[in-house]
Amino acid sequence: MEKIASFTINHLALEPGVYVSRKDKVGAEVITTFDLRMTAPNKEPVMNNAEMHTIEHLGATFLRNDPDFKDRTIYFGPMGCRTGFYMVLAGDLTSKEVAPLVTRMYEFIRDFEGEIPGATARDCGNYLDQNLGMAHYLAKRYLDKTLYNITDEHLVYPE
Repeated sequence: MEKIASFTINHLALEPGVYVSRKDKVGAEVITTFDLRMTAPNKEPVMNNAEMHTIEHLGATFLRNDPDFKDRTIYFGPMGCRTGFYMVLAGDLTSKEVAPLVTRMYEFIRDFEGEIPGATARDCGNYLDQNLGMAHYLAKRYLDKTLYNITDEHLVYPE
């Protein structure tokens, strides 16, 4: 069996950033998958499920309400390794093009107050597993350490 693309990235050299994970063609349309890496794999602690769940609810809500990207959003959700998120958008896009969108999304997450969208028994299969305080902390950390100081090395996978 062939190794899938995400398992060919050198996770020992990977730092937090916004990376194009892959591009796929569906008919004539290009679908771009982004790796929103929030922690350095195998160097920093992984995120806990509750705060990742909250980031997922808030991030998906933000993207599906963004005037420019709501109709291009295919998916936003956590990586199994708990070091970041995948954001899948319709279009042949670059990391540099979506970095402002990602920054706005994480500012929304950092600043969000109130009831977490979709966090009810009717709307979510594990609605009690949420942590807004830690979601705020992690969004602020990603903004301050990575997104506000983003460089080309945080936009292209390391060799």
